[in-house]
Amino acid sequence: MNEKELLDNVPTGLFIGGEWRDSSDGSTIDVEDPATGATLTSVASATVDDGVAALDAAVGAQHAWAATAPRERAEILRSAFELITERADDFALLMTLEMGKPVAQSKGEVTYGAEFFRWFSEEVVRIAGRWATSPDGNTRLMTMKQPVGPVLMITPWNFPLAMGTRKIGPALAAGCTMVVKPASQTPLTMLALADLLTEVGVPPGVLNVVSTANTSKVMGRLIGDERLRKLTFTGSTPIGRQLVKQSADQLLRVSMELGGNAPFLVFADADLDAAVDGAMVAKMRNMGEACTAANRFLVHESVADEFATRFAERMAAEKVGRGTEDGITVGPLIDGTQRDKVAELVEDATGRGASVVTGGSATGDKGYFFEPTVLTDVSPDADLFREEIFGPVAPITTFSDDEKAVQMANDTEYGLVAYAFTTDLGRSIRVSEGLEFGMVGINQGIVSNPAAPFGGVKHSGFGREGGPEGIEEYLSIKYVGIAP
Repeated sequence: MNEKELLDNVPTGLFIGGEWRDSSDGSTIDVEDPATGATLTSVASATVDDGVAALDAAVGAQHAWAATAPRERAEILRSAFELITERADDFALLMTLEMGKPVAQSKGEVTYGAEFFRWFSEEVVRIAGRWATSPDGNTRLMTMKQPVGPVLMITPWNFPLAMGTRKIGPALAAGCTMVVKPASQTPLTMLALADLLTEVGVPPGVLNVVSTANTSKVMGRLIGDERLRKLTFTGSTPIGRQLVKQSADQLLRVSMELGGNAPFLVFADADLDAAVDGAMVAKMRNMGEACTAANRFLVHESVADEFATRFAERMAAEKVGRGTEDGITVGPLIDGTQRDKVAELVEDATGRGASVVTGGSATGDKGYFFEPTVLTDVSPDADLFREEIFGPVAPITTFSDDEKAVQMANDTEYGLVAYAFTTDLGRSIRVSEGLEFGMVGINQGIVSNPAAPFGGVKHSGFGREGGPEGIEEYLSIKYVGIAP
């Protein structure tokens, strides 16, 4: 489909109890194209009453969905994987329109996001318990795993499909119903996904989607509802802290995937071709708007100049523009606020003595574009070494020995992901063990994989998404003691 046909076919209402409806007060949210600043369409904005109606539907459907045969849930997930794959071009274009990333990257997200449904379709039938005899022989110990219950899912704007599928997939597999609140900037992909899941047989009330401009009020009401059993959130650490505090009154099961400040370490023995390739992936995926994006480049002083030169050449060769156009490799940032924040971080760094090797400025006469940027001689005190950049800016500083490199990498409140490039096996093991992060990529610039547990430590959150561990977040353990 072309852009107009696609937008005309995407639902724009609230999805509650298997039906599309307008918000109860008729309010809407404009969805903007970040490449042009133009409004693409408007979607319904849920009120508190709408949110409660969505939870009512999830609660009403919970018992029947939990009782559904594992194979039936597996087949629904498998069908969803196949249908998303079949419609990959449409999903990719829709993501590009509302989020900005080039279509090629959007297609990569479709592949990645769909894979969570395939992965968890295979995990459904492997939910297992345990049988044992008590040490004194007088009791048989049976443990079983059951769905947690209704879940509230709050997803971010930067990966509109994948951040949804990696929560929805394990929840459906475990037998949980849910209310999903997509980001106001990028709700269309989630609404299209809800439509598809209905098409493959997800029963009414199992999945409910409520976009809203009144996030704090609507979500606060649901988090305080005693019928809710779990909260899962992907987003910033400050918002995550607030949600954890709110969840405490109901003692909700909580999983949080929060901010990052990923170090990218290049050791003296690194294969520089591989390191530059890895740096491009780790930095420029999603224009740097990813919690896994490399935020700090720590390079051994003996190879720093050569690495910076090669890296800057690659960055300068990137083509900036609207993601729907041929040859574009760097799209816009999500909005003017984010573009201005990136500009402020660069200005702070240069004010503290950093040198701009390439880029360094906002660009374009419309939309929210920023040049791919490499900075050298960056002071450790610069704000962009402490804050998540969320933009196409790569600050480089140097180190002289392994111990110092790991110390610099760990000098952050965050602990989501780290990257390291070295050809020494012993060093890769020592560095991996020493890095205080939930994930480590050795000689690769991407770690996200549906078959692996995604998540961080420290202020990057808790809980895991993906891998065999991912479904455990949606299961409760029950112990039954049986007298023989």
